[in-house]
Amino acid sequence: METDGEPAARAGAERGAAGPWSVVVPLKPLALAKSRLADAVGPAERRGLALAFAQDTVAAVLACPAVRDVVVVTDDRPAARALEALGARVLPDRPGAGLNAALSYGARAVRERRPRAPVAALNADLPALRPAELARVLAVAAEFPRAFLADAADIGTTFLSAGPGMQLRPAFGGASRSRHSSSGAVEIRLGGVPSVRRDVDTEADLRAALELGVGRWTAARCRAVTRTAGGTAGHGAERGTAAG
Repeated sequence: METDGEPAARAGAERGAAGPWSVVVPLKPLALAKSRLADAVGPAERRGLALAFAQDTVAAVLACPAVRDVVVVTDDRPAARALEALGARVLPDRPGAGLNAALSYGARAVRERRPRAPVAALNADLPALRPAELARVLAVAAEFPRAFLADAADIGTTFLSAGPGMQLRPAFGGASRSRHSSSGAVEIRLGGVPSVRRDVDTEADLRAALELGVGRWTAARCRAVTRTAGGTAGHGAERGTAAG
């Protein structure tokens, strides 16, 4: 019997198999994720949204032709099963020392298999992510030893890359744009890639993502939240029906 994730996993694997990039996506336990949405939704809905964001992010990354594979670092077992169903390789968070340690661990795991692989780190909360926009970012990133993309607020970071032979050296969290710049990574200044910059921490962020057009898991979860609580916005376009 075919599950909802199986078609996406096969399609993503077929489209991404020829790409050079490995993408590492960190995901904290769902019970701890998206705490800033607590004022908008209850605990169960918040956990569901965090998982939906990750599912839409990973599915879009796997559908990007520049991507070879996705490594998710998480200790959340339900999330691990859902993301494995999409085609991601899931690793337990053995360092257990926060976001940047998890990203470094995932990058090392990639390089154990492919020592010369270009590696990118990507936030797990990009529910509007479009494969074509990610491909544009990766094409620019390939020109530099290390590169990053600022978030929509121009304060944080949603994307960081390291070319062959380079260490990732992640410094995510808070005002990470300035830290990544100070570390020598080149800032990617590229228009027309809003979906790669639109991470979701607050209800306002989620509304902005919905306006861009989110993936099917987030769209379905938002519809469910709207039906049960009448709160969080559920009126944006689903990514499958939006342009790009």
